[in-house]
Order: sequence, then structure tokens, then C-alpha cells
Amino acid sequence: MIKTKSILEIKDFLDTKVIEYNNPKFIESDPIQIPHQFSIKEDIEVSSFLVATIAWGNRKMIIKNGQRMMELMGNAPYDFIMNHQEKDLDNLTGFVHRTFNDIDFKYFIKSLKNIYTNHNGLEAIFITKDNTLQNTISEFKDIFFELEHPLRTQKHISNPLKGSAAKRINMWLRWLCRKDSAGVDFGIWQQIKPSQLSCPLDVHSGNVARKLGLLTRKQNDAKALLELDTNLRILDPNDPVKYDFALFGLGVFENF
Repeated sequence: MIKTKSILEIKDFLDTKVIEYNNPKFIESDPIQIPHQFSIKEDIEVSSFLVATIAWGNRKMIIKNGQRMMELMGNAPYDFIMNHQEKDLDNLTGFVHRTFNDIDFKYFIKSLKNIYTNHNGLEAIFITKDNTLQNTISEFKDIFFELEHPLRTQKHISNPLKGSAAKRINMWLRWLCRKDSAGVDFGIWQQIKPSQLSCPLDVHSGNVARKLGLLTRKQNDAKALLELDTNLRILDPNDPVKYDFALFGLGVFENF
């Protein structure tokens, strides 16, 4: 728990940094630029999910390979998912981003079609009355892999109940659920409150959070995420993950 006397100081500092980084300029160097190419809700959902899935490593390479994903689906990701034939999946052969390859990509397409066909779409899976979405993320993983699938592909969806901070899924949920007047996050999932979101905890945001006293745990895992979430909710209970912009920006752009 952060000390009471420093809460206002930390909040004032981070609020300033949120304004600095939570603006359209952020999009230019961030993978969120890929779903910003689309206007149809389902295209935004699908493209953001796929790009968030490969969002680790060099950011320029993430953006390059995210764009490649869209091109392989004819720049119409939802239509490709819902109407592809088995032979169309051959177009994905050879795709690779680090450990995510065409085997994984092909299963993701099949699973997403199953979700839209049999589970009322991605958004419906995450609607919950819980204060956070961490249990729901675990349930999502179960649904995502309910079809016959390659065992290797399971590693690309994190499970918070198994100790993961689930950085990429929490980032994706921020993109879709957070109502952002600055125009970065989409806010198209209106049945999920921004107050339910968790910070996408990675090496950058984690290091900055520790220097500010928002996080004491050394590992970037589920327990660390709970500690960070608890403190960010003190700073802003309605929109705690807006501080992801501040923590990430301080870490990546300012070497704080």
C-alpha cells in the first residue's frame, strides 16, 4: 500500500504523464495503430486481439508482423474468419513472429470463428459482475481451446489463475473497453467498465511502478498485478489503467 502522504504527489505526477502520452501521437509508434485502420466493431476486435497476441519483443517488428497478419486475411479480418475455407488457411503458411507461427495462426482463426458462431462473439465472454476480469480471462482461455488444437498453441493465451500477469490480454482489453476521450483506446465494449480493467504489467511498467512505490513484488506475475491494480485504483478507481500510459511512457521513452 502506498503511503498516504505520497499518494497525491504520485497521482499529480502520473496524471501529468497520462496527458503527455495518452494522445493520438502515441498511436504512431504503438501496435494499436493496426486496429485503428478499421471501423467495423468486429474488425477492430479481431485485429486488436491478433496484434495483442504477438505484442512482445521489438515494437517495430510487432507492427510489421501485425500488418502482415491483416494482409494475409485480405485486410478484412472478421470476414476472413467467418467465411474462410480450409484452403484459404494455406495463405497463412510461413507466417512467424517469434514463437507464434502459422500453426498457431491457423488455430486462432478457427477458434475465433467458433467464438463468433457459438458464443455470441468475443465481448460476450468477458461480461462479468466481478470487480476485475482476471477470472474471466481464465474462462476465455478454456473457451478458446475447446476445439481440438495443437498443444503448443496454448502458451499464447495466458491464464491469471495460473500465476500469469496476462499482459497482452489485459492490454487488449484496455484497448477495447477503456473509454478514451484522447482517441487512443476504442471503448467499443461498453458493457465492461474501465474500473474492471487491469494494467498491462510488463518489464517497463513494472520497473517504473517499483521506483514510484506502487509495486514491491519483484516478479511481474499475477500477485504483482493485484498489488499494482490495488494501488492504481486508489489513484483513480474509475479509470485505473489510464496510468498504463504514464508507466509505459516513463519506462520506454524516458528511461525513468
